[in-house]
Amino acid sequence: MAAPSTVGREQDAQEVVEQELERLHFEVSRLPIPDAIGDDPLAGVPQTSYEGRDDVIGRLGDDDRGPSLLLNGHIDVVPAGQPDLWVSSPFEPRRDGDRLYGRGTGDMKGGFAMATLALDALLAVEPEAIRGSLTFLSVIEEECTGNGTLAAARAGVLADAVILPEPTDLDMLLAGVGILWLDVVLEGKSAHAESADRAVNPVDLALTVVEHLRVLEREMNRDIEDAMRDVEHPYNINIGMVEAGDWRSSVPARATLRLRIGHPTSWSSADAVSKVRAAIEAIDDPWLRAHPPALLASGFRAKGYAMPADDPLAKRLSDAHRAAHGDAPAGVAMGSTTDARLYINDFDVPALCYGPVAHDIHGIDEAVELSSIVAGARTLARFVADWFARPEDAR
Repeated sequence: MAAPSTVGREQDAQEVVEQELERLHFEVSRLPIPDAIGDDPLAGVPQTSYEGRDDVIGRLGDDDRGPSLLLNGHIDVVPAGQPDLWVSSPFEPRRDGDRLYGRGTGDMKGGFAMATLALDALLAVEPEAIRGSLTFLSVIEEECTGNGTLAAARAGVLADAVILPEPTDLDMLLAGVGILWLDVVLEGKSAHAESADRAVNPVDLALTVVEHLRVLEREMNRDIEDAMRDVEHPYNINIGMVEAGDWRSSVPARATLRLRIGHPTSWSSADAVSKVRAAIEAIDDPWLRAHPPALLASGFRAKGYAMPADDPLAKRLSDAHRAAHGDAPAGVAMGSTTDARLYINDFDVPALCYGPVAHDIHGIDEAVELSSIVAGARTLARFVADWFARPEDAR
């Protein structure tokens, strides 16, 4: 079933999740996102109205009987970019051998398939395996704010531990960097192109700003924090969007750089903004000194996070993977973020990501390896069974 779910259009896909959870006999409900979530100190900047855009919650088992476990997946996906560059329509799934292609197949609807396959198999073999409370949470806005997970956590949708079936190549993702979305708005002096030499083109200014941001990026990567030691280049300043002008024979009046800044865990979002401002102020340009760019937070304001590799949750998932596949998964870090950060940093709940093998996530011809969905389900089914069978080791 094809259900595109870019930000603001998630609800058709959420209905698919509801149907699958109901098939697995979960009690399913919707959780509206409060309009004021953006005022929460842990929130990112909302992208659009939350009216009619809900999280989906499935509950199975009894809160009073034993340990609890939360499976958290995000239903939102990033845009397809240039659909004409894809081999086939990005929002129509296409199978080729062991790969399923389409936007979101890897990040992260393949993880939803892995989790529901694991639960389906486990409950078929052992209907009474859930001796406690199992919650399945499908959230919105993981790709840009984390506000879907934050709203659920604020509403008490928590557990003893959280597994997020993100695409991890069947490794355990334990740590991520801080992430800030920031808009740099540069003012110029518009004119007819005939007099461009006497105008101030903000696109030219933007190119200069980017050069200095690359200096900042190199500085960040000279001193890499311990959790990121195995990541070659964890801190990236990505120029995701550039907006300027409306006519090629006119000098634009304004240019906007839309940035995604990966930064060290020791920095707050305010620190990251200050570093960017300092990098721009260091530019020796009279116009920029007289017309300093506006810096506007526009999405993620996410802290970095790390869970110790010897945490009991990681050990138990590692044991389940070894039981299924014969060897232990690696514990890895990435120069990105996941909603695990909120549980670890702000709600004192251990959380890690474990999921299928994906290719070209956020890129052209994104795909997931179907065999890895099955392989991951074998691990997850064993983990869930063991989690509820041995409550004394839950924390």
